[in-house]
Amino acid sequence: MADFPHCRVATWAEIDRLADAVAEKVLSAGRRPETIVGLTRGGWVPARLLADRLAVKRVYSLRAQHWGVTATPSGKAEVTEGVSGPVEGQRVLVVDDITDTGESLELALERVREGRPARAETASFLHISHSKFRPNYFGEEIPKESWVWVVFPWNYWEDLASLAERARAVDPDHVRAVLRDRCGWDVPSEHLEELARWSARR
Repeated sequence: MADFPHCRVATWAEIDRLADAVAEKVLSAGRRPETIVGLTRGGWVPARLLADRLAVKRVYSLRAQHWGVTATPSGKAEVTEGVSGPVEGQRVLVVDDITDTGESLELALERVREGRPARAETASFLHISHSKFRPNYFGEEIPKESWVWVVFPWNYWEDLASLAERARAVDPDHVRAVLRDRCGWDVPSEHLEELARWSARR
């Protein structure tokens, strides 16, 4: 049977707590940005939550792909869409949901710096300690020995579909048992039924 990661399902309450923590660190450092750049797709929601807390009106996007659900052929991080607006002379905060290898956020920072901002810093909601890149701000650090696959609310159904496919089972009860035993993710039966309905309509 395919390998399965141990999963941690993040709730919206946890996301709010992480957003508060990052915003507090930014403000305590006296480094409120004028522009926030969110990495698509995982950094979109964190970027918007931080913009709300930090009273930042200018929010741009930058698309970086990495190995995983949005895999690149090389397995390396690649910027496939540049910053969606000008950052010259701006104080910029580049945001992602998690730094695991850190390659995507590091590459995004390099691309933002090409736009000649006055300052460019980085933030992620979660930071895994084995990451080669350490953001300026993060809400929580996960020790490398406690690595988990974090299922964020904004990619819940995508991750569920990917892992359910790995289970190679048609019966939802079997899929649920596999994910519970192999991932530690006790998926509600109704979610698997809803996933099956959506999949049948694609």
